[in-house]
Amino acid sequence: QDILTTPIGSRLMRRNYGSLLPQLISTPFNDVNRMQLFAATATALIQWEDRINLESIAIEFIEQGKFVIELGLTLANSNQKESLSIPLNFGAIA
Repeated sequence: QDILTTPIGSRLMRRNYGSLLPQLISTPFNDVNRMQLFAATATALIQWEDRINLESIAIEFIEQGKFVIELGLTLANSNQKESLSIPLNFGAIA
C-alpha cells in the first residue's frame, strides 16, 4: 500500500520510489484512466516489491467517486495466495 500511495519523486533518498496512482486520483474515471491505473499499479509493484508475484488487479466501484483496487498476489517465499484492498477517492467523475 505504501508503494502505491507514495507519489514518485516525494522520497528524498529514493526519488524513483512510489507510483503514478496519486497523480491519477484527480483524473476522471473513464476507460483510458482505468487502464492507466492498472498499468501504474502493476509497474510500481513489479519494480519495488520483490516479495510478491502479482496475479490480478481489479477496480471495484463503491459509489460515485470512490473505488477500491483489489490485488491478488502470491507471496514469493511461500507461494501463499493473498489479497489486498486499497481504497481510492477520485476528485473528478466522467
